[in-house]
Amino acid sequence: MIDIFKALSEESRLRILALLMDRELCVCEIEASLNMSQSNASRQLAILKNSDILDVNKKAQWAYYKISEDFIQKHRELYQYLRVRLKEIPTYHKDIDECEKCCKQNLCSNIRNENEL
Repeated sequence: MIDIFKALSEESRLRILALLMDRELCVCEIEASLNMSQSNASRQLAILKNSDILDVNKKAQWAYYKISEDFIQKHRELYQYLRVRLKEIPTYHKDIDECEKCCKQNLCSNIRNENEL
């Protein structure tokens, strides 16, 4: 339980969780949505994954993150609390808007095409 609260004690990790509340996202979509470097995004995602808050699904070279079903089941009240309170983060609406734009752009395909050139 201590690991969970340590993981939730940093704003960028809370911003990531806010994005993942209703969807699965690729690392590049999280980076672009939050204007975060790849190394910082990966570090923050690793902390959330290691505390069993997130699950990762690897598809080819892409890693997709989502909130762990096990976390939701074991910590239902905390999960419900986060669903409500994460919307109070000052950058919440901007982050969600950026995420919507990124998802429409299909960033993973664009990055893959650039790497193949």
